[in-house]
Amino acid sequence: MSSQALIRPAWTPVTIAVMVGGFAVWWPLGLAMLAYILWGERLEGFKRDVNHSTDKFMNSMKRSGFKAPFGHERTGNVAFDDWRDAELRRLDEERRKLNEAAADFEAYARELRRAKDQEEFDRYMRERKARESDGRHQGPVVDGHPA
Repeated sequence: MSSQALIRPAWTPVTIAVMVGGFAVWWPLGLAMLAYILWGERLEGFKRDVNHSTDKFMNSMKRSGFKAPFGHERTGNVAFDDWRDAELRRLDEERRKLNEAAADFEAYARELRRAKDQEEFDRYMRERKARESDGRHQGPVVDGHPA
């Protein structure tokens, strides 16, 4: 099992242990782990939205002619400047493709986790139904009767 599967935004024994250990070492670490457990699933969507918004903003700034303080100034060599601009466009396109692939994979992994959880739940329900149909009650007993 990979570390990605062990530490994920869910109530697993590993994440609980990391959270408790974080509180024991320094309380903000435990609090950060608690926040990750509770809201970690929203993190990928948040990062994707921020990247999309900043990309749109930067593209609009480029179109308006805004020069960034550390932006690419023209060197005076037209051939080099054209080559650099083409390479930067190619790299932007590659980055966009990689971001799309990462988002697709995250959706795929999320669906796998959901399917695994569904499978475990279905197995639990089958076992529970089988116990009940056998007449064996596994729950607590109060005053000689199943609760």
